[in-house]
Amino acid sequence: MSGLILTLNAGSSSLKFALYEPRAGGEPELILAGQAERLGGEARFIARYPAGDTVADHPFGAGTPANHHGALAEILRVVESERPGAEMAAVGHRVVHGAHLYGEPVEVTDAIIASLREFEPFAPLHQPHNIAGILAAKAAFPGAIEIACFDTAFHRAHPFVNDVFALPRRYYDKGVRRYGFHGLSYTFIADHLSKTMPDLHAGKVVVAHLGNGASMCAIKGGQSIGSSMGFSAMDGLPMGTRCGQLDPGVVLYLMEHEGLTTKEVTDVLYRQSGLLGLSGLSNDMRTLQEAGTQAAKEAIDYFVFRIRRELGAMAAVLSGLDGLVFTGGIGEHDADIRARVCADGGWLGLAVDEAANARGERVISTADSAVTVMAIPTDEERVIARAAQGFLQSAGLSAA
Repeated sequence: MSGLILTLNAGSSSLKFALYEPRAGGEPELILAGQAERLGGEARFIARYPAGDTVADHPFGAGTPANHHGALAEILRVVESERPGAEMAAVGHRVVHGAHLYGEPVEVTDAIIASLREFEPFAPLHQPHNIAGILAAKAAFPGAIEIACFDTAFHRAHPFVNDVFALPRRYYDKGVRRYGFHGLSYTFIADHLSKTMPDLHAGKVVVAHLGNGASMCAIKGGQSIGSSMGFSAMDGLPMGTRCGQLDPGVVLYLMEHEGLTTKEVTDVLYRQSGLLGLSGLSNDMRTLQEAGTQAAKEAIDYFVFRIRRELGAMAAVLSGLDGLVFTGGIGEHDADIRARVCADGGWLGLAVDEAANARGERVISTADSAVTVMAIPTDEERVIARAAQGFLQSAGLSAA
């Protein structure tokens, strides 16, 4: 195939990217990857080659805004520097919400963009940035195929009981459903298990995607049958700035008795809550652990408590548990959080090897643990690149 593949993955406080060389009959070959992190705060841009050598590592926000738009400008700058004048054959985008309309990746058209805008109220921290990335990439690479890959797609085969709210049925028919998110991450983990641990892949696995956005998924035979997230990317676990599970009566109270408008409630639930709200300090787990204040400790305690509570619920959904996989920024790197989640987990069959966990090994359970516990780095960008390469092949382009 002539040209390269660029992937863009907008999170609530980060923008990840990766640049690939497409390969017919094989995996896209990674050229470089990185991210702009801590957007809205002390933003930093990092890019590395696959072997780990640094391409760029610097703060930004002076000449370039410390937001998603500024992050995209940094990405385009490093891509042009590494491959001057290179043709971009395809740009693949993570899109958080595809509602009930999109169960597979799609080529982006004006009509697709218009439909994605309708889902912005469902994912206000992400969807506008996803769409902005698509529009910016279309302007930067007018000859490229633009592909949208949906976080909700992995969960579209949910059983009805895990897809519905107990509201009047007409709302379900209009799309008020439990969608689930972080589907690209779960797709990667499921694919990884199918290739490396097929027996575990065929069984009952809970995956905990823990980061600034956090959720858990019950996967049986590689298929999602339950998710902690629901209609929006706010339900379930507490996150960096999002509240997680909340009695809807609280929203009514805030509006009726605190006088908050819909916009103000949205801001509280999406941007002022979670670890930031509980700690009064930061949405970043690393900052909270270093701070050591009582409020920071309580915020972390609640985060761990909710993961443990959800783990028990997911095991019930699966009618048992064969594996537990930690992934995401916190799940992959934070041995203390993993240990605390699994502590006293004998009733579920969990037994963690403390030394293996501290070393960050792939399998962190003991040899006699009934449940295989793992820490697996996710790679949403590769899932997007695979989809983009598939579209290029379908278009009849030949590989390099």
